[in-house]
Amino acid sequence: MNFEAYLISKKIDSAAFQQAEPDIWKNWNFEFDQVHPNSFTAQKLYLINPIRRRFPLKLDAVKPVTQELVSEAPKSSVAENVSVNPVSVNPKPVVPRPVFKPKPKTN
Repeated sequence: MNFEAYLISKKIDSAAFQQAEPDIWKNWNFEFDQVHPNSFTAQKLYLINPIRRRFPLKLDAVKPVTQELVSEAPKSSVAENVSVNPVSVNPKPVVPRPVFKPKPKTN
């Protein structure tokens, strides 16, 4: 994972962040290359949220990966003959919660 992908995963606009704060961006990029992404997140935990609020990633800028894979996947003759049924979501049955009654006083 590179630094740009990490910022996208944290919903931070990398280009706006780099343009407004080039020194911090460059420093973070260098540090990110040196450590694991989870370690970087732990080190910058309280600094990531203010940056995310200042430079939010617009949802239109990132294409969902699933749409790209579906549109680029080749169609086969076997796939055309098989009908795909949508998966029905069955919610869990509602279970009544137990009612706790106070113990009677024996004094």
